[in-house]
Amino acid sequence: MNEPASTRKNENGVAKLILEMGPLVLFFAANSRPDWFKPAVGALFGEALVASDKAPILIATAVFMVGMLASLAATWALYRKLPIMPLVSGAVVLVFGGLTLALHNDLFIKLKPTIVNCLFGTVLLGGLALGKPLLPYVLDSVFQLDRKGWEKLTFRWGVFFFVLAALNEVIWRTQTTDFWVAFKVWGVMPLTMIFALAQTPMMMKHGFDPERK
Repeated sequence: MNEPASTRKNENGVAKLILEMGPLVLFFAANSRPDWFKPAVGALFGEALVASDKAPILIATAVFMVGMLASLAATWALYRKLPIMPLVSGAVVLVFGGLTLALHNDLFIKLKPTIVNCLFGTVLLGGLALGKPLLPYVLDSVFQLDRKGWEKLTFRWGVFFFVLAALNEVIWRTQTTDFWVAFKVWGVMPLTMIFALAQTPMMMKHGFDPERK
């Protein structure tokens, strides 16, 4: 018997959430309990890194980079494609994470969310200004909306990305590194989910059908 489409859809959604959250949870765990990861990180990236006075955030960054690569590999293995957002975010993690490890300076990994969110916000609002809503490509969307709906949703997400960028700047500049890491993992994702759910009434007015297979 074939598996119902709704069941496959739910399983895919859970798998994607795990793949997206997995590297972030590892990032938080490695920053909170760096000793758990020291032997592996020291072997892969050198003992000087784990002996640094900034060892927790450096170890967490190294684990985050490995976790991101594993997540992208698993996504490709499961779906034979890489959505734009995880791909771009992964590339920036590798570049800025590499700078963080090479220079033993956590500034670069703290700037990563600001840069990624500003990039997506600029792409969305820039495309909208040119009459081309790009949200379906950025969010790998599979649902259908009319043009007005896509324009509204694109504008809202574009602004939201800039809000996330501003929040990241305020928090890393005013709070401890541990607080920033916790907010990155346990604050940004709930905020994003709440924001996404808040768009449902508008989307339903413009052709979105949550029951559509």
